[in-house]
Amino acid sequence: MAPPLVHEIMKKNVIAIDASMTALDAAKMMDDASIGAIVVIDGGIAVGIITERDLVRRIVAKGKPLSTNVKEVMSSPLVVINPDDSVWELAQLMKQRKIHRVPAVKEGRLVGMVTTSDVVRLCSIGSDSELTRITEQILLRMKP
Repeated sequence: MAPPLVHEIMKKNVIAIDASMTALDAAKMMDDASIGAIVVIDGGIAVGIITERDLVRRIVAKGKPLSTNVKEVMSSPLVVINPDDSVWELAQLMKQRKIHRVPAVKEGRLVGMVTTSDVVRLCSIGSDSELTRITEQILLRMKP
């Protein structure tokens, strides 16, 4: 059985914000869509991501105005994955970079977003015995 691929678990309706918009615009968009991050686009190219954590740490905690440009507070450079990569490669990338959300980019185009929740959801599919086997395999791979 072939390992699952990123495009099989990613969300395809990705919300993006133009780099010229403000932190307040980003916060409103996240609230309206009930999401925790938005990809930042500049000239049609995904250049960064702004998360709830970015808003708290780089705006609120620093006392910056909500009119601050998202480009000033986004996380960059953007870490991306190809939608044809395996979910195992995605998990390794998330672990190594200590990130929870990864935009999927194909041929320079933003095509999806995958989160740790998507990976966990994949692991929970199937019978309890299958889930136990998968969990054991993950734990074995994590041992030094």
